[in-house]
Amino acid sequence: MPIYCSSFPTKFSRISGLGRRNDGVAQRHVEGSKGSCFFAPYSKIPSRYTCFVSKFDQTYSSSVMEEQRNLGYFSEPEPEEYSKELDVAVRAVQMACSLCQKVQENLISKARSNQQVQSKDDNSPVTVADWSVQAIVSWVLAECHGSENISILAEEDVQTLSKANASGLLEVVVKTVNECLAEASQFGVKEPKSTLGNSEVLEIISRCNSIGGPTGRFWVLDPVDGTLGFVRGDQYAVALALIEDGEVVLGVLGCPNYPMRKEWLSYQHRYHRIISKLTPPTSESWNKGCVLYAKRGSGKAWMQPLLSTNKKFVWPNYARQVSVSSIDNPALATFCEPVEKANSSHSFTAGLAHSIGLWKQPLRVYSMVKYAAIARGDAEVFMKFARAGYKEKIWDHAAGVIIIQEAGGVVTDAGGRPLDFSKGVYLEGLDRGIVACAGAKLHEKIIEAVDASWGSSSL
Repeated sequence: MPIYCSSFPTKFSRISGLGRRNDGVAQRHVEGSKGSCFFAPYSKIPSRYTCFVSKFDQTYSSSVMEEQRNLGYFSEPEPEEYSKELDVAVRAVQMACSLCQKVQENLISKARSNQQVQSKDDNSPVTVADWSVQAIVSWVLAECHGSENISILAEEDVQTLSKANASGLLEVVVKTVNECLAEASQFGVKEPKSTLGNSEVLEIISRCNSIGGPTGRFWVLDPVDGTLGFVRGDQYAVALALIEDGEVVLGVLGCPNYPMRKEWLSYQHRYHRIISKLTPPTSESWNKGCVLYAKRGSGKAWMQPLLSTNKKFVWPNYARQVSVSSIDNPALATFCEPVEKANSSHSFTAGLAHSIGLWKQPLRVYSMVKYAAIARGDAEVFMKFARAGYKEKIWDHAAGVIIIQEAGGVVTDAGGRPLDFSKGVYLEGLDRGIVACAGAKLHEKIIEAVDASWGSSSL
């Protein structure tokens, strides 16, 4: 398929692949030597916008790509399935994370107002960032793939924003979306020629109306997973996955407050923010979150830092391969569990952990950051057993599951069966709960312990 790249007015084939350094260091992503371009068939480009990767400053791009090449990030390219989709998805999540950081900083620095945070029917918070991220991701996917080719199943709807008494909230969302799109070229995406209006932003958000199912292709988006953590200045994630015929084929997980280096996890977030302002920016600065991603069947998962302010995104953006921990002794393993008690049982997971010898203090974090922790080897076990009446939604797990699996881990329900993403919004048929582990041995021990303990539980 031909592509259009702003740097070159001609059609040419896109090539992307993985390579290995001569010294055996883990493989890195590769894009064409002239820069990264999205697929954009001419006939599918809307007349108002032109969707392609914007023209990088040639001096900047050349120097950054040369630096990454010298570090072993480039080698001979080769074609890869889902490369186009992954390229677009990673950039969309990078943009979304940038937006979220600015909104969260605003929430932290100012008193929280009703204009910034709303409540959904289940009393969980929804913020300006939730709607804004959904608009940004929907816009990027549609403009780069063609809106007629995009189906998105996402968490938020436009009902609250469409109410007559929500005009002030809508204005804030529209302003946030346009400010993010104005920086699109920083991420290699062509920004719209004019700012979007209220009706346009509502329309973009409302496109996310897929109901999922066992056939066809659709994207799954949780714009801000862990909104309670987000409004508290803690961990949260932007989660995007592509499902094809009921199977997750790629996942991208943006974790804006999850530092690139494990040793920084022990520091409080407030101290984290202070240090970030005192240290010079690098690819692994204190204020760096990370983006993890993987494709089905690749056997590899990757992590790259969030884009620095005033920098331009040049693939692979210092990405490095991540793998699950090799620890299989429960006494040495760290397990994650949700912070929220409303929809999960801490008492059962604590008892279960004790019964199999998981003695270490659990890592309680908001959102799908738990999946990221296991995929990159910071923890070994994640268990979630929902309270009666709660149903798990696919957007809370799809991206994280494939990233752990491709990083070498195992994710199933408590009966040892794969999670089923083909039944619509919910993980229907889920056996008791979800168990994610760094390896098969730990996973087997936990499944056995669940069977032995379940009869005495009150779930």
